[in-house]
Parts: sequence; C-alpha cells; structure tokens
Amino acid sequence: MWGRAAWIAAALGLAGCASPPAPRGAVQSEPTSAGEALQSDTNRMVTLAMRDNLAGLMLLADKLYRRNPGEWRRAGHASREAALDVLALAIRQQQAPATLQGKRDIAALALALTPEFTGDRVAAFIYANADMLIVAHGGKTSFNLLDSQEPQHLYNAARNIETAVWLLATRRTATGQPLLLADEMNERGRNLSFEREFGKIVGRLDLVAVYLTEKYRRAAIGYVQGLLGGQFFQFLPVR
Repeated sequence: MWGRAAWIAAALGLAGCASPPAPRGAVQSEPTSAGEALQSDTNRMVTLAMRDNLAGLMLLADKLYRRNPGEWRRAGHASREAALDVLALAIRQQQAPATLQGKRDIAALALALTPEFTGDRVAAFIYANADMLIVAHGGKTSFNLLDSQEPQHLYNAARNIETAVWLLATRRTATGQPLLLADEMNERGRNLSFEREFGKIVGRLDLVAVYLTEKYRRAAIGYVQGLLGGQFFQFLPVR
C-alpha cells in the first residue's frame, strides 16, 4: 500500500521536474494590405490557400532536387538554388519550361509523368501541378470581390494531385528506375515527407471546395429564412 503510494509520488515528482516541450511555433497573422479592402472573407481564404499551396509545391521542388540532383544539372543550372529560382519565376509569370512543349495544366502533367520524358522532370512536374492549380482557380492566384471559383474544379484539382502522386510513385523508366526518388521506406527508417506535403495541398483544396459549396447552399437557405422572417418576425403594436 505504502510502496505503491510512494511510487506514484515519485513519478509525479519526476514529471514536475521534467522540462517543458520544445516550442513548436505559433499561428501568425498576416500584415494588413491595401488590397484586402477589395476582398471578402471568402476571397481572403482562397488567396491564402493558394499562396500556401504554391509555397508547398516549391518546398516539394527543393526536396525533389535534393534527392534527384541530376535533374537540375540536366537543365544546365549552376546549382539547386538557381534551378529553384528559375522555377519560381516561371510559375509566377506562368511561362512553362520549354520541355513541356507548350502544354498546360493536366496535359503538361501527363507529359511530365511519361517515362520517355528526358528534360528536368522536377521542374516539369512541379510547374505542371502549379499551372493546373492556377487554371482550376480561374487563372489567378489572388482573388477579390469580382472573382468567383467553381468548387468542382478545385475538387478535381485535388484528385488530379492524388493521381499524379500515385503515378510518380508507381511508374518506372525504361531501365526500371522510379521517375523521381521521393518517399523512402527501408530498414534505416521512413521518409514520408513528400506524401505529407502533397497531403496538405490536397487537404486545402478539398476544404476550400467544400467551403465554397456550403457558402452557396447557405446563401439559398438564408434567402428562404429571410422570406419566412418577414412573415413571422414582425414588431407588434403596443398601443
């Protein structure tokens, strides 16, 4: 009886002396900009989701270049950083790499995932995903009160990314090698960082698609509620 009580007290004492968990950061608010005056809450949400999705693709490009350095060397870049700068500029200006032969969105994605593709596959794959996302959002990366998005297009974009990730993991070149080295599972450990980052992008797209669908549905319900309210919720005379 006393031995068990002493053990519990000692355990609690050790827990109290343990150091607190390492800080993991905190949510950060965005600085206010003049352009926000032309944005609704929905516009702002979609803009931030697009920003984070494009940033996620660039992070994936960096990871892929680290695991596949031959890709940026094949394109003639002096370094991985130089290749990333060129890719980021191409996405901002929506100018596809020449190796994509002028193809856009899903056509470019299909070409980048063919085993016969001989160019910088990292740049082609990431650019094609980014272009597909931009096309799904109506060709824009920032949105204001005059803009609207089609939820089904965003939902389709999420499924396209899932398909592209699966093809990247399963297709092989003519010599039997993976198209690109990405996630890794072996006796030394598991590296699923690519899957997690792609999962974040898919999750954001699905959330925005559902939110937009719900917004339009709730607008219709709100209209009906307004009609009903006009009949049943009226001030009564007091004299």
